[in-house]
Amino acid sequence: MKISEIFHSIQGEGMLVGVPSVFVRVSGCNLRCVWCDTPYASWQPEGGEMTVASVLAAVAEFDCKHVVLTGGEPMIFRDVVPLTRGLRERGRHITIETAGTVWQDVVCDLASVSPKLNNATPHDRDGGKYVAMHEAARLNLAVLRRFVAPGAYQFKFVVERAEDLTEIEALIAEVGGVDRQRVWLMPQGVTREELASRATWLARVCKQSGFRYGPRLHIELFGNTRGT
Repeated sequence: MKISEIFHSIQGEGMLVGVPSVFVRVSGCNLRCVWCDTPYASWQPEGGEMTVASVLAAVAEFDCKHVVLTGGEPMIFRDVVPLTRGLRERGRHITIETAGTVWQDVVCDLASVSPKLNNATPHDRDGGKYVAMHEAARLNLAVLRRFVAPGAYQFKFVVERAEDLTEIEALIAEVGGVDRQRVWLMPQGVTREELASRATWLARVCKQSGFRYGPRLHIELFGNTRGT
């Protein structure tokens, strides 16, 4: 599998925010989100090929229980299944960060699912050549329901504007069985200033809706800096 980076940091989003974790970032994605903060793993995939054994060895260099498989999109890689099994055999807590568009029979302790809203569609980028591909792939209700069924999940939505809330409500209703306390709303932004401009408004929305407000702690602490 193509890996862009493996690094030790803290989890910046969701219910495990603040937990020291080893991040394994795959390079490659089936979507093209216009605001993607890791274009080196999606729009222009960088990195090199690594075997499952070499990834496991790299993770073992860190004295850290929690491992996060992220990207890009980990679920498009065939080797993600044996990788998760290898991590479990080594006693690691496994989070998989995914857009929830592809299913594989992985082993994980937390499925961190980030369905992409219309605000992610790259309408004005590269002449719109990725719009059709992105729109066709960005939502897969059957896969989202499979992640919800076992109960070890969280949904994270990147929110940019008020209209996004209507879309979120419609989507979780269509998926069915989603616990609102497992839904996190995060402000869209790749700088501290962008996050702050939406934070207060979004916190009020969470108070009214029963969703959880999700800080993006890694950006607040380190900025949009690779490998932190």
